[in-house]
Amino acid sequence: MQQDTVPHKNMDQMQGMEMGGMDMMIHAYSKNLPMSRNGSGTSWMPDASPMYMYMKMKDRSMFMLHGNIFLRYTKQDLFNKGSRGDDHFDAPDWFMAMYNKLIGKKGLLNATAMLSFDPFLVGKGGYPLLFQSGESYNGKKLVDRQHPHDLFSGLTLGYTQMINRDADVFLYFGYPGEPALGPPAFMHRISTMNNPDAPLTHHWQDATHITFGVGTLGFRYKDFKLEGSLFTGREPNENRYDFDKMRFDSYSYRLSYNPSKNWALQFSQGFIHSPEELEPEVNITRTTASAIYSKWLKKRYDYFTHSLIWGLNHYNNGANEHSFLYEANWQLSKHAVYGRYEFVQKSADELAIGTFPEETEFNINAFTLGYNYTFFNFSYLDLAAGIQAAINFSPKELQSLYGKTPLAGEIYLQLKPHIHRHE
Repeated sequence: MQQDTVPHKNMDQMQGMEMGGMDMMIHAYSKNLPMSRNGSGTSWMPDASPMYMYMKMKDRSMFMLHGNIFLRYTKQDLFNKGSRGDDHFDAPDWFMAMYNKLIGKKGLLNATAMLSFDPFLVGKGGYPLLFQSGESYNGKKLVDRQHPHDLFSGLTLGYTQMINRDADVFLYFGYPGEPALGPPAFMHRISTMNNPDAPLTHHWQDATHITFGVGTLGFRYKDFKLEGSLFTGREPNENRYDFDKMRFDSYSYRLSYNPSKNWALQFSQGFIHSPEELEPEVNITRTTASAIYSKWLKKRYDYFTHSLIWGLNHYNNGANEHSFLYEANWQLSKHAVYGRYEFVQKSADELAIGTFPEETEFNINAFTLGYNYTFFNFSYLDLAAGIQAAINFSPKELQSLYGKTPLAGEIYLQLKPHIHRHE
C-alpha cells in the first residue's frame, strides 16, 4: 500500500540518489523527498497522497504526464427558483508534463508545462456556477460563472541544490507560474479531483496559480520549508491564448510543514497589487492557512483524503472578507464518494448587485455531494462517470435573485490517468 507509493523512508534508495542514480520517484524540488509530496507550483501535499500519472524513468532523469478532463452537462438552478442560473455543455480540463534531471551529485533540474483547453472546450465566458466571481469578459465582471483557465497555464523552470540529506535550497521561475501563496491549487488536490467545479472560495485562497511572471526562492530543512516569491499581481486577462505582461509588483511568503506522511500544513500571505483588470486601484492582502490529510486504507489503492482551507482577503479600502472550505474524497476500488462545504463573504460589488451599496457584505454557503464510478480502463487511462448536486444557501437579501436554496446538478464523464503503481 503506502510503501509502494511513499518510499520516503527507504534509506537505501536515498543513498542511491546521492550516488547519482534515479532509484526512486523524487520530488520536483528535492532529491530526498518523494514525488507524492508534489503539489502545484512549489507547494506540498502529504507524502501519502495517491498519484494519478504516467511516468517513465531513466538512470538520471524522469518524465511524468498527468491531467484530468470532464465531459459534462451542468444546470445551476434545477428548479428555476431564481434569475441567475444557467446551464451548459462543456469540458473543463488540464494537462501537465514534468521533467526532472539530476545535475552532478547534488543538483536537480525541473521543468514543467501545464496546458488547459478551457478556452476551446468551455468558452471564453467560462461555465455557469452560482455565486462564483473573479476576472472579467467583454469588459464586464464574470459573476455566477467560473472563468476559463489560460491555454498556457504553466511554463516553469526550477533548480535545487542539495546541502545535505536534510536541507535544500531551490529557485523557481514561471511564465506563467505559481507563487508561494496558498494551498495547492484545487485542480491538484486529490480531495477535489472528481469535482468538475472550481470552489467558490477560489479567489480567496488559491487563485494565483496562474501568474504571468513569478520568481521564488525557497529553503527546506527536514519537513519544514520557507519560501518567498516576487510575482505579477494582475490576474490573467480575457485573451486566454497569449502571454500577459510581466510586472513583478507583488510578493508573498509561505511556511510549510509536513509533520507526518499523512499531513501537509501551510500558512502564507501575499501582498497582491491590482489583481483585477477592471479595478486597477484595488490592492489585496491575502492570508491563507490549510491542512491536507491523506491516508491509504486497508485494501490496496483505496484511500481517504480531505482538505481544510481558510482564506482572508483584506482590501486597501479596509474591508475584510473571510472564506472557509472543507472538501473530502473517499475512494473505494472503482467507487468514489466526495463532498465539499464552502463559506465565503462576498460584497454587492463583487456579485454585481446594484440595489445595495457596493460595500454590503453577504455570507454565502454551499454544500456539494457527488458520486463517481470508474467503469472502463484503457492502457494508461481510467474512464469514469459521475453525478453531483450542490445546494446553495442564499442570504435573505438575495433570495429574490437566486431563490432561497437553489439546487444545482450535473452529470459527467471523466478521463484521467491510472493511479500509479510503483513496485
